[in-house]
Amino acid sequence: MTVGIGYGGFTAAVNSRIAALLALFLGLLAATGLQAQTPPVRLAILGDSLAAGYGVKPEQAMPARLEAALKAAGRNVSVINHGVSGDTTAGGVDRLDWMLADKPDIVLVELGANDALRAVDPASAERNLDTIITRLKAAGVTVWLAGMLAPRNYGPEYAAQFDGLYRRLADKHGVPLYPFFLDGVAQDPALNQADGIHPNPRGVDVVVERILPFVTRNLDEYAASVRRPARP
Repeated sequence: MTVGIGYGGFTAAVNSRIAALLALFLGLLAATGLQAQTPPVRLAILGDSLAAGYGVKPEQAMPARLEAALKAAGRNVSVINHGVSGDTTAGGVDRLDWMLADKPDIVLVELGANDALRAVDPASAERNLDTIITRLKAAGVTVWLAGMLAPRNYGPEYAAQFDGLYRRLADKHGVPLYPFFLDGVAQDPALNQADGIHPNPRGVDVVVERILPFVTRNLDEYAASVRRPARP
């Protein structure tokens, strides 16, 4: 009888430990599975030819190269190209519903270069961008803004009015601003196509290299705001 009781106690202890180990294993497996199933952050770029990838292959366009750089950095982000060559800020307003159908988490607004090239009244471009940001925020989308600079041959007054609209909008809406989308690339023949306006593949890589810290920093802030992992 004593032997039987001792054996039963030993068996119960072993079973208890096995059950604990099994529960731990299943817990780790479940956590790993949930992590693997976490959907990527959906970052859309609402832009013009600079986003669309005018003159380069689709895989060489800025959104594709940015996604590759983010994945190389361990970021679980899908970058959606909503660039249309020749588009203005007014065109961006018209395309909002189409873009929102893709259900982006974040939208980087990269518009205004064509407004400046056409000498559109900076006040008009500012109103359009204000509308875009307002509607995106109302839809629950996080907004980032990429700035542009006006051609200097339009004179200092036009340049001051146009260049300043991005900071005014960023401050008004409390959104992150990347001051100049073509930083490090503009007016460098080695980094632009023959038209002197659109980046070549090397130029696209410089754009991505320069903007990547801005993107990763704000991805971390986005992750904190929605309580989700910044990395997969």
